Amino acid sequence: MTLRNTSKLALVSVISLSLCAVCSAPALAQMGSMGGMSMSDPMVGGAAMYPTKNIVENAIESKDHTTLVAAVKAAGLVDTLEGPGPFTVFAPTNEAFDKLPPGTVATLLKPENKATLVKILTYHVVSGRYTAADLMKMVADGGGTANLTTVEGEPLTVTQMGRHLLVHDVKGDVAKVTIGDVIQSNGVIHVVDTVLMPN
Repeated sequence: MTLRNTSKLALVSVISLSLCAVCSAPALAQMGSMGGMSMSDPMVGGAAMYPTKNIVENAIESKDHTTLVAAVKAAGLVDTLEGPGPFTVFAPTNEAFDKLPPGTVATLLKPENKATLVKILTYHVVSGRYTAADLMKMVADGGGTANLTTVEGEPLTVTQMGRHLLVHDVKGDVAKVTIGDVIQSNGVIHVVDTVLMPN
């Protein structure tokens, strides 16, 4: 190989490496914002969820959880969910509450129905901090199911379908975890698309 050909080959190699570097930068940036690889705080209901804030402080900021926050206040559970915990909360969205029969939420928010409201809300809370990875391991170890005892006292059953966690209540309804691992200072929130009901 001549000196001229060697020089041309070296120049081509340098150009190729430069182009790869330019192309890879945006690709790497995109990868960093996908699949949970980003180091930024997760967004829920259009607001960043900060791990330095507690469950109530973060939930108040989510536009997707205004009904849940109103219910927590009506049930007198704010102090409990601001406590040290830790708690794992399966947090239904406004759309989840909208799937209930018409008038259900308004009825539950009435003072005379506080006991029922407390029962429903505490059925979405489990003592301890269970991340999605923890729950998936429990499901695998349990042969396909994991049972969690809620603060209300009745169980929830967790299963896995592909990469998604499903939460089954005692009445047979199933909620899908749409956003998992929203870390709080006193636990973790998993956003769900269905209100879970105890007996």
